[in-house]
Amino acid sequence: MADCTMIEGAGDAEVAAWLHRQLRGIMADAEGPVTITVPGGSTPFPIMERLVTMPLAWDRLVVWPGDDRAVPEDHPASNTGRIRSLFEPAGAEVVTLTIMEQVPPFALAWLGMGGDGHVASLFPAGDPQVDDEAPIRRITPDPLPPEAPFDRITLTLPSLLTAGQIMFVIRGDEKRAVFEAARKGENDLPVARLLGAATQEITCFA
Repeated sequence: MADCTMIEGAGDAEVAAWLHRQLRGIMADAEGPVTITVPGGSTPFPIMERLVTMPLAWDRLVVWPGDDRAVPEDHPASNTGRIRSLFEPAGAEVVTLTIMEQVPPFALAWLGMGGDGHVASLFPAGDPQVDDEAPIRRITPDPLPPEAPFDRITLTLPSLLTAGQIMFVIRGDEKRAVFEAARKGENDLPVARLLGAATQEITCFA
């Protein structure tokens, strides 16, 4: 299991500033496009809104959603549509997640986590594996969340683990407790499987 740096009490502005520094450093060290994956849900978008106002070589950035609901991009539940509306005006490329895509290694994987320990749309009932042969899967969540009763498409654990570095933003004491238990190997939830297999740097804002 990789070491995980915990950063306490960081607000959206601090997380956005950290991301900006990481992306600038990655771009300085690499030539050509830089590819990252980002989450959906309520927590990330205020951070993204701040991030895209910062100066960066945005035309070098390729952004992959970590997962999405199986809905059109103009649907209110679409992560991809919201991500596209923020990053494309800044100049970045946003990829539509489909099972036909060839998944590249990511420079950075930004992840969230549900209270049940799921990451991306890899839920406990789906038994996601770190040696999954598929880079992307279409799944039906079990149970199906009533607030988003849709099939999902998601990067798998091996795809997320290609990242040069991983970051989490975890909000709330209950989620923090689940994450801490996963860090210590006290559960076998999807987040614990990812943390247990990770060898790269991990930063968690909690």
